[in-house]
Amino acid sequence: MDFKLYKNPDGPDIGTTGARIIEADGLYFKDLSGTGELLPYEDWRLSDEERAKDLASRLSIPEIAGLMLYSPHQMVPAMPGGPFPGTYEGKTFPESGALPWDLTDQQKSFVDRDHVRHILAMALENAETAARWSNELQAYAESLPWGIPVNISSDPRHGSSQAGAEYKSGAGDVSKWPEGLGMAATFSPETCRAFGDAVSKECRAMGITTALFPQVDLATEPRWMRLEDTFGSHPQLVTDFSRVYCDSLQTTGGSPDGWGKDSVCAMAKHWPGGAPCEGGRDAHYPFGRYAVYPGNNLKDHLKPFLEGAFDLPGPTKSAAAIMPYYTVSWGLDEKDGKNVGNSYSHYLINDLLREKYGYEGIVCTDWGITADPEPEIDSFSSRCYGVEDLTEAQRHLLAIENGVDQFGGNSAIAPILEAYEIGCERHGEEVMRQRMERSAVRLLKNIFRCGLFENPYLDPEESVKVAGCEEFCRAGYEAQLKSVVMIKNTGVLPQRERRKVYIPMRHIGPMKAFFRWDMPAQDIDPVSTELVEKYYDRVGSPQEADFAIVFIESPLSDGGYSKADREAGGNGYLPITLQYRPYKAETAREVSIGGGDPREDFTNRSYKGKVGCAANESDLDLVLDTKKAMGGKPVIVVLRMHKPTVPGEFEGSADGILVDFGVQGQAIMELISGAAEPGGLLPVQMPRNMETVEAHCEDVPLDMEAYTDSEGNTYDFGFGMNWGGVIKDERTGRYHR
Repeated sequence: MDFKLYKNPDGPDIGTTGARIIEADGLYFKDLSGTGELLPYEDWRLSDEERAKDLASRLSIPEIAGLMLYSPHQMVPAMPGGPFPGTYEGKTFPESGALPWDLTDQQKSFVDRDHVRHILAMALENAETAARWSNELQAYAESLPWGIPVNISSDPRHGSSQAGAEYKSGAGDVSKWPEGLGMAATFSPETCRAFGDAVSKECRAMGITTALFPQVDLATEPRWMRLEDTFGSHPQLVTDFSRVYCDSLQTTGGSPDGWGKDSVCAMAKHWPGGAPCEGGRDAHYPFGRYAVYPGNNLKDHLKPFLEGAFDLPGPTKSAAAIMPYYTVSWGLDEKDGKNVGNSYSHYLINDLLREKYGYEGIVCTDWGITADPEPEIDSFSSRCYGVEDLTEAQRHLLAIENGVDQFGGNSAIAPILEAYEIGCERHGEEVMRQRMERSAVRLLKNIFRCGLFENPYLDPEESVKVAGCEEFCRAGYEAQLKSVVMIKNTGVLPQRERRKVYIPMRHIGPMKAFFRWDMPAQDIDPVSTELVEKYYDRVGSPQEADFAIVFIESPLSDGGYSKADREAGGNGYLPITLQYRPYKAETAREVSIGGGDPREDFTNRSYKGKVGCAANESDLDLVLDTKKAMGGKPVIVVLRMHKPTVPGEFEGSADGILVDFGVQGQAIMELISGAAEPGGLLPVQMPRNMETVEAHCEDVPLDMEAYTDSEGNTYDFGFGMNWGGVIKDERTGRYHR
């Protein structure tokens, strides 16, 4: 894709593939409207607000409706058989002969016909493909009326837990950093700022200008499946990390208002806090629709937004966008008493977010909340919680009336147009036009802020140099090392000498996948022999070994619901366990706080007296059996902790324990071998038992009894060890219970 570049002496570069250029006052401007005259929205000397208002006033209602859509996940290239397929001139990618960065038929259709300008990129083959695909999209959009550029977004793509085992750089991929909990375990906002700086530059190199992150939810509920993507359980730490991360993502150095070529709009989530889900069940699924507040503690959940994402130290001032969670925030509506999904709550969006707290950025729903519910409650959909009786168009209108600007995962324009017509009958055409324009201005401002109207085009060769460059990869790897927490060491760490090591295979039983399909049992080698052999000699039995490393992970469950239990006469609800052996929930609530669904004839979702099982119970057996077989030789346990774990079942059989929140295998081996020293601190509590988990309030942080080990150390928030013993430093002084 060739594009022409025009250099302004004291202004932005102008990049175009087809738009005419207007010269005025010795400066270059794009004639995106094709009128031959310089319209206010084309004049980069004006403020983003002025330009957005001018363009919004010129758009038709269908064009505004298109801005309010957010595409489903896009795969680049779109391969057949995947969850989000696409075609190329009616053929699959392998059949078509298309290039990896060519646009799919579906992408051309929703950009042209439905006026979609916000596109979520999921899989990007590499940085070059991403840059070239971005250029193709932008050229296509530039050729359409008004020339509105595309705002490409992404979910987090820098997490190291899914990366290769070894540290590498220069591979054309992005740098790899700890997952959210791992970043929090550094207890270093400065490290988080460096992370945001790297993410923004690498994202811009791939054409990404909106981040569907950070996840600033305060992690109060230890059973929640999304806890590992948060910054932990301490309100001030989460607030500080949220503030610096949003600030570093959005700020372009040297720009008076902070916005420019390095800026990525942050979409902080999930308003008003997604963590306090009852019993740990997640609201992606209808059986997890309720967030509850038994501790009456909304205040702590709002803090990362109000004092973090909405109060940035840099000139961009506030996160550009907010995403409410799917949940029904049970009992929070003080005005109307309605228990509906957050985006459908006039109280939570209009009264609190917009009016009380004055938020003027974009409010974008979480993905797929407007579709009609499916017959089966155990499904990955059906998220129109509390408004199942409305039509799809009526749901859109309700959200718009509340102050929502955008609909995640929707690329069909018809329901918004129908919502507009209903709104005109209800409020009058002038009122509805003004309301739609208000959203259009917010949405357009973010596109202007990132400089896309002037030059959205990328040099693919430069993109390859930036994405995955040595500087960012090295910084990410160092952050990984900082994130690992050593919670036990009886003198077995580090293992500096080259010795014989035994590392057993893992087994995970059948379980439900994220999309609620059945996953078969699997056997896993937790670390490659090639990597291990750089440090030690890997042997096949405990008898041959000098020491053992046992890799395990947090207990895995089916999300707290079982169709089989329901069909056997139960209510379907089961406990989510944080221990490995089967757990009988004798102390759970007799009556649930939240309850009710159109597909259920009851409201009590209690699981008291039922048994929860972990699909990886054999992880516990690995530790116990290895300890026995080693005959007194050292056993080091590496716990991949995506949720707080009850350690009492295995701690006594471990001579050393490292907690890994998502790092590459090489980082673990360097810490075990002493090439690096652990320095991370627990960003959550590790509970004593499941009884303390059941007794705690889903909305209250750090309210469990933490486990005390055989050495007398308590695995509470802020605990961690280095080679010298328990860490007490500036960080533990700054963030403490």
